[in-house]
Amino acid sequence: MKNKQPERKFKSTPGVAHLTTWIVCLATLILICSSAPAQNLFMSDGYSGISHNLGHIYKFTSNGASSTFASGLDGPEGLAFDSAGNLFMAAEGNIYKFTPGGARTTFASGVSLSYLYGLAFDSAGNLFVANPGAGNAGSGNIYKFTPGGVRSTFASGLNRPVSLAFDSSGNLFVTDQGSGHIYKYTPSGVRTTFASGLSYAYALAFDSAGNLFVTEPSSSGDGYVDKFTPNGTRSTFAELGGPLGLAFDSAGNLFVADGDSGNIYKFTSSGVRTIFAKIPGLVLDQTGFLAFGPPSSVVRRAAVIDFNGDGSPDFVLQNTSTSQTAIWYLNNNVYVSAAYGPTLPAGWSLVAQ
Repeated sequence: MKNKQPERKFKSTPGVAHLTTWIVCLATLILICSSAPAQNLFMSDGYSGISHNLGHIYKFTSNGASSTFASGLDGPEGLAFDSAGNLFMAAEGNIYKFTPGGARTTFASGVSLSYLYGLAFDSAGNLFVANPGAGNAGSGNIYKFTPGGVRSTFASGLNRPVSLAFDSSGNLFVTDQGSGHIYKYTPSGVRTTFASGLSYAYALAFDSAGNLFVTEPSSSGDGYVDKFTPNGTRSTFAELGGPLGLAFDSAGNLFVADGDSGNIYKFTSSGVRTIFAKIPGLVLDQTGFLAFGPPSSVVRRAAVIDFNGDGSPDFVLQNTSTSQTAIWYLNNNVYVSAAYGPTLPAGWSLVAQ
């Protein structure tokens, strides 16, 4: 670690001065790291079949290797992760919760929850669920569940709500296939039409700049991934045979499940396309929701850095759930005290020198 002289003049108990010093040092550590932590991608295949309970959730590592995360599911559809890293999945009549280790519990169930599709969490940890209803005009709803599972109706009168996504301001966006609209709801539930004239809008995802990406599959094999700027200007980002679920990783790459080719494609921000993975089993024809799990955490000793100048090395730590940073001050490898610092932005992690 360079420029250690300013650190050594602080010899008192760690306080504001020490915190300022180690933030400067930490900034130096951060700047030498530009690679994002690895993330696993999850995909539901939505398959029920004649015998039901044949659906899966597949897990893909960062290099595209696939494995079965869960099986024996009845029509798995929407996927969403809470802040603790638990995966929630919508199925026919149920919402399931999976721990990072794969243990499953039922978060919500009931006849009125049949035909559930997209899921999304708001910043307060409430879960929103799209319910297209019986398929009749005006029978669709969006339900809201508190972290404790208490349900209320956030919006009703929709024609076929399928996918949900929140922007950075807490507004909820919904693809409503029956009307061909994308609706925008404020946190208080006030609805406006963000876009219209879509033939078969399916999945939604926001990039870090606030642009909204939407898939439009087609039975004729000429589907699209559309891009909407925050003010609603629409353009074609990519052309695919049958684009369905989509999700962004922490590095800003877009992943799209294409039911026509049986591939999951990876797009850079400039639109360069590669094949990330083959979809296991059946080729998708009506589902394929995608969701990225939280970035794998990095907790490493940042070489031998004596932040408070007492002659003993100290540890730099990163919280595995929140990405908050901290320093543990040590004396002959015995914990003495700690100072807590900023939360690292998405795409950054701590590494050793």
